Amino acid sequence: MARVDSFEGLEVWKISREICQFVEELFQQTDLGRNYALRNQMERSSGSIMDNIAEGFGRGGNKEFHNFLSFSKGSCSELKSQFYRAYDKKLISDAQYNKGIELTELEINKIGAFMYYLRNSEIKGVKFKKKE
Repeated sequence: MARVDSFEGLEVWKISREICQFVEELFQQTDLGRNYALRNQMERSSGSIMDNIAEGFGRGGNKEFHNFLSFSKGSCSELKSQFYRAYDKKLISDAQYNKGIELTELEINKIGAFMYYLRNSEIKGVKFKKKE
C-alpha cells in the first residue's frame, strides 16, 4: 500500500464523502428531507463515518486509527439500517434504497479490509517514525 500523506487520499474517506453527498441529495430530492428525526440521525451517522476516518488518521498511530475506523464501520452499519427505515416509510425509491445499501456495504467491506491491513502492518504510524 502506498504511503498517504492526508486522509483525503484514502479510498475509505473518499467513499464516505460520496455517501455524505448521496445522503444530502436524498434530503433535497425526497420526502426524507421533511422527516426531521430520521434526517437528523442519517446526517449524524453519515458524517460520523467520514469524520472518524479523518480523526483516526490525524492521531498518527495505527492502533488509534484502527479504533476510529471501528467507529466509522459502526456508523456505516447504523446508516445502512436507516436506509431500511427510510425505505420502509416510503421516503425513498427502490433505486435510492439500493444505491444507499450498495454504498454502505461497499464502505463496510473497505473499512474492514483497511482495518485488517493496519493490524498486520509493520508500520505503526507516523508518530512512531524515527526522526533522521
